Amino acid sequence: MARILDISQPVGTRTAVWPGDQPPALSWTMSRASGDSVNVAALTLSAHTGTHVDGPFHVDDDGARAADLDLARYVGPADVIDARGRAVLDVGALEGRTHVAERVLFRTRDDVDPTVFPDRVVPVTPALARALGEAGVHLIGTDAPSVDPIDSKTLDAHHALIDSGIAILENLVLTDVSPGRYTLVALPLRLTEADSSPVRAILIEAEP
Repeated sequence: MARILDISQPVGTRTAVWPGDQPPALSWTMSRASGDSVNVAALTLSAHTGTHVDGPFHVDDDGARAADLDLARYVGPADVIDARGRAVLDVGALEGRTHVAERVLFRTRDDVDPTVFPDRVVPVTPALARALGEAGVHLIGTDAPSVDPIDSKTLDAHHALIDSGIAILENLVLTDVSPGRYTLVALPLRLTEADSSPVRAILIEAEP
């Protein structure tokens, strides 16, 4: 059978969030220890907790909400590219490639600690966003919490990717994933009002 690789951050009360965002919290509305017949957990968390997709409404008041995202963009062939050592993700990150899959995932870090928010990220340039759009790419993924610099106020990469019709997947864990071609599955929840959504992202290896 084909091997499944979980590339999602684990989510718990110690999961790091964007500074100022809602940290994850868990309580119990029912508990067997308290005499209830079942255990039922209640969650409070940001739509950007852990591994998540950024919907267009995140940066565009007229953009689609999480429930309206095109699910086809989040399932299908994906190339994992090792981009460690790069200061930015620009068109040079695709150097030597004559073709990329419709989904491209960039590894930019040696390791990911989901309990620590990074000091810096390797941002996507608008030029790369446009190049990927022209190449027919449907989705870009990164192991960083944002495709833009942490201190960006204009969010140029977010806008360029959305304008190019490219879905955004952030906070991946690609530490133990070799570069190559996989099948990605990273479906957003059908949240009717939220701008974005957490996902359980997996890669499926091609069968030998």
